[in-house]
Amino acid sequence: MATQTTTQGFFDPRTWTVSYVVWDHATRSAAVIDPVLDYDFKSGHTSTEAADKVVDYVRKNGLQVEWILETHAHADHLSGARHVQTLLGGRIAIGENIRTVQATFKKLYNLERNFLPDGSQFDHLFKDGEVFKIGEVEATAMLVPGHTPADMAYLLDDSVFVGDTLFMPDVGSARADFPGGDARQLYASMRKLLSLPPQTTMYVCHDYPPASREPRWQTTVAEQRASNIHVRDGISEDAFVAARTARDATLDVPTLILPSIQVNVRAGQLPPADENGVAYLRIPLNALPVHRS
Repeated sequence: MATQTTTQGFFDPRTWTVSYVVWDHATRSAAVIDPVLDYDFKSGHTSTEAADKVVDYVRKNGLQVEWILETHAHADHLSGARHVQTLLGGRIAIGENIRTVQATFKKLYNLERNFLPDGSQFDHLFKDGEVFKIGEVEATAMLVPGHTPADMAYLLDDSVFVGDTLFMPDVGSARADFPGGDARQLYASMRKLLSLPPQTTMYVCHDYPPASREPRWQTTVAEQRASNIHVRDGISEDAFVAARTARDATLDVPTLILPSIQVNVRAGQLPPADENGVAYLRIPLNALPVHRS
């Protein structure tokens, strides 16, 4: 069957993130996946340069945004979902397990009393296996926990958007040491994705390339099964868990984890402004574990 959709990726070199626009040829209906809001850690300023590249592409191609899909509450960039929605419309959606993530981080940040960890900040919460449409193209939301409890992949046409669950074959897999992460769940989620037809195109959310190549974000299930350094065929669950756990113990906390998650659990909305009209991010001191090699 001929491909019914077009996918365009947008690589953000500051956060190594890839956002996507995928659209239906028949109706020109579109979904935006994992948009980025720029954040300067030194000055505390936000800007919309990355997200506006997505907006410009949508407008140039005469597309109508139906969905803004988040694969999870990212720890390495602020979500641009609310900015994209303001300019282009669409429903902001994420997996229903975002409630678990919200409850965890409401406690960590001691968020305001009226922040409810019920997912109501999003327009739609997907259940595992839920079918939805982008124009006339059928899509399926797939729960793939392990990196976080709420990670989702989105399967449509002959493509799957896997978020942080899998990276390019020479980079491997997501870490599993964030609150609610679990290496055994991650292994099961990756094998679930790798059970898709071998020719399925796989789009990743980040690339951290070795010095020998430029950033890439498109591979196939067959390529992952043959050569993914962490989860290729033949690597057992126990071997993966041991290797993943050992590697996670050496990793630094992501630079933007503290500013990003408190925005991302709000579907990209900045915290409410204080009485002086200024919005503030909260930085919990001495609350996260720190690796010291």
